[in-house]
Amino acid sequence: MTIIVTGSVAFDYLMTFPGRFREQILPEHLNKLSVSFLVDSKQSFRGGCGPNIAYSLALLGNRPKLLAAAGKDFGDYQAWLETQGVDTSAMGIFADEFTATFNVITDLDHNQIASFHTGAMARARELSLRQVNGEPIDLVIISPNDPEAMRKYAQECRDLGLAFVYDPSQQLARMDGAVLVESMQGARVLTVNEYEYEMVRQKSGLSEAALLELVDSIVITLGAKGSKVVHPGFEMLIPAASPGQVVEPTGVGDAYRAGLMTGLVRGYPWEVTCRLASLAATYVIEQHGTMSHRYDLPDFVARYRQEFGDTPQLERLLAATSAPQA
Repeated sequence: MTIIVTGSVAFDYLMTFPGRFREQILPEHLNKLSVSFLVDSKQSFRGGCGPNIAYSLALLGNRPKLLAAAGKDFGDYQAWLETQGVDTSAMGIFADEFTATFNVITDLDHNQIASFHTGAMARARELSLRQVNGEPIDLVIISPNDPEAMRKYAQECRDLGLAFVYDPSQQLARMDGAVLVESMQGARVLTVNEYEYEMVRQKSGLSEAALLELVDSIVITLGAKGSKVVHPGFEMLIPAASPGQVVEPTGVGDAYRAGLMTGLVRGYPWEVTCRLASLAATYVIEQHGTMSHRYDLPDFVARYRQEFGDTPQLERLLAATSAPQA
């Protein structure tokens, strides 16, 4: 089973603000916004949407192939990913660039203000799905990345007849409606959170019914309320898994995508697929860092059963043979 993950690669700097952003922002003066936040802590982690998704895919028994751009400082990170079960052979490493950098401040309500320096990510458009040789590709995810690369990969999926998940996420702010509509066309799944879904509808100018003429299904994550699957003819609300503790939300959506793809490539029903995704995401919110969590499949399955009850698909998940080694 071959899963191709495209997306940003970055070093993450996570900071905590011991207050609430909403108390520091004056709505009547948004036209001249100038704010500064004194943070209490700063931590550095390996990150980026591509590796985040690939890492959790590997934990779930897959051997994902990462197609992404990184810079001259990526060597140790690349070696670490390989030890976690991620295939980095399709990556582009650019010796004249630094790997991208992500900075995010989280407040007491888990609201976030983030910035992203592209670095080598801007070269992702120079890579191609056509360079991936070998076994047939079962599923591709197009996650936040260089906007032109995202557009290119979507077109390549259509040209090559590859099933793909389209996850515009943070890059929605950089897309106009025409590019967004073009890029999502033909996707097996469009996946967004509640806010991003409203942005998609606003930017595209399309109703939900019209969006479902472009994509097979829409998966909308709803935070603690769970997630919703919208498909022509039905809509399904699926509950969220319960975190043991809520520490930091960065990377939660990426882990959800990994669980989603795991269920999709195995042909699981939507309710099982989205519960897998929700549980995979829960492990991230319980830790600092997007890839600080670890579990083996028996532990994951036991927690799923405790949270949601048993289902026959869990035995098939346990039968996976490509889980990463500790």
